[in-house]
Amino acid sequence: MRKIVILTFSLFLIQTLGLAQFPSAGANGNRGGQQMNGRFYGKIMDSMLNKGIDGASVQLIQNKMDTVTKKRKDFIIAGMLTGSNGDFSLENVPLFGQYKLQVTAIGYKILEQTVKFDVKMPDRNAMSSGDMSSLLNMADKDLGNIKLTIDAQVLSNVTVTADKPLMTLGIDRKVFNVEKSITSAGGTAVDVMRNIPSLSVDLDGNVTLRNAAPTVFVDGRPTTMQLDQIPADAIESVELITNPSAKFDASGGTSGILNVVLKKNKKVGYNSEVFHGKIYDV
Repeated sequence: MRKIVILTFSLFLIQTLGLAQFPSAGANGNRGGQQMNGRFYGKIMDSMLNKGIDGASVQLIQNKMDTVTKKRKDFIIAGMLTGSNGDFSLENVPLFGQYKLQVTAIGYKILEQTVKFDVKMPDRNAMSSGDMSSLLNMADKDLGNIKLTIDAQVLSNVTVTADKPLMTLGIDRKVFNVEKSITSAGGTAVDVMRNIPSLSVDLDGNVTLRNAAPTVFVDGRPTTMQLDQIPADAIESVELITNPSAKFDASGGTSGILNVVLKKNKKVGYNSEVFHGKIYDV
């Protein structure tokens, strides 16, 4: 008789606990629809730094039968993002059932683990003394510190390529990169100068800068070569110095300097052929 009384009292306490966890259940008078709910809580941490991870996604998933497709599938029971210290709390979770906790965060490996509530009947002494702490602990489960590991991925070799801009500004000059210009495919330096702003080229190929003939340099040195003697495809860039400094005064470059920078593997100059031999009478 005493066992029957204890069992009846235990069922009454469990039912009371279910109402306390989910007070809205049974509000319509249907006590058969009442459901006992609990809470999972814990903290998501970095396994190396031992610090909480902010903004980690925590989802509680349960695999059960889909009433529409009549097949088993995963349903999200609860979910949230962790706070700045990594804490999370998933509430209103049915006490009876087995769940999968899935934790994802940017830069970390996905973590999945099985969780459930340890629902057990309290012992006789606790029931007789009216101690409800054990029942409350069943519905409030601490999952502790859950540590995520960094998802270190090894990347293959990365090649970064970039093209030079058409024009760059230096301290005292404008640099025009013409090595990939269409005019570099043929012609002479005169054809290249026609595509450079601030320069004027007449029909005879004479180049002027601000209504005056600039001094032509090749690779930073004065030259006696004419622009029509320099192949266009040998030019890497053209430097336009509109206000030459004092070091150019001796070269007569006060009206402006036009410095033609040649490609490293190409040099231009005067070509000549010398034949040497002897004539013998037979």
